[in-house]
Amino acid sequence: MPDTRVPQAVLFDMDGLLVDSERLWLEVEEEVVARLGGTWSAEHQEALVGGSIGKAVDYMLVLTGADVPPARVAGWLLDGMADRLGASVPLMPGAKELLAEVRDAGVPAALVSSSYRRLLEPALDAIGREHFAVTVAGDEVARTKPDPEPYLTATARLGADPGRCVVLEDSPNGLAAAEAAGCVTVAVPCLLPVGPAPGRTVVGSLREVDLAMLRGLVRR
Repeated sequence: MPDTRVPQAVLFDMDGLLVDSERLWLEVEEEVVARLGGTWSAEHQEALVGGSIGKAVDYMLVLTGADVPPARVAGWLLDGMADRLGASVPLMPGAKELLAEVRDAGVPAALVSSSYRRLLEPALDAIGREHFAVTVAGDEVARTKPDPEPYLTATARLGADPGRCVVLEDSPNGLAAAEAAGCVTVAVPCLLPVGPAPGRTVVGSLREVDLAMLRGLVRR
C-alpha cells in the first residue's frame, strides 16, 4: 500500500519564499514610478505582494496619473527585474536544503509563481531546475493568485490530488490561491504578516520545515 502520509507533491512559490527578491522588486518599482513622475515606498510595495504584473502596473498608473501605455510600464518592470536576476539570485535561508530533501525522497515538486516566465528562467538557473517536475509562470495562466488556477494547473500537470499536496507560500495572496485550490499550506511570511487559518501552518523560516513535518501535515 502507498504511504498516504507522504505528500503527492510539494509546491513552492518563488518571490519571497525561495528567492530573496522582494528587495529587488522594491528597487525596480521605485525606478519605474520615478520614471512615471511619482514616488514609491515600502507601503506601496506591500499592497502588491503576491500579485500580478498587471495589478502592479494598474496601481502605479493610478498612483502617478501618468499617461503611459500599460504594456510599456510592464516592460520597464520586467527589464529591471531581468537585469537584476541575471546578475544575482539570492536564495532564502533553508531553500536549498528543503528542495534537496524533497527531491532525494522522490516527492515531485512544482514552482508556481506570479512572475512571468522571463523572470522564472534566471531564477531556475540559480535554484536548480532539477528540483522541479513542473513550473507555472504568471503569464501562463488566465487568472493569477489569489485565484486558485495556478495551483490547480500545477497539481493537474503532476497528476496529484490538491488535498494531498503541500504548498509553501509567503504572502496572503498566494495562500488564498493555494487554499482555494484545496491544498495544505505552510506560510513563511516575508514582507506581510500572515495569521493562522484552518489547514495552515505558520513558520518563521524555511529552516523550520522538513519532509517529516510536511508528511505530518498531510496525515493530519
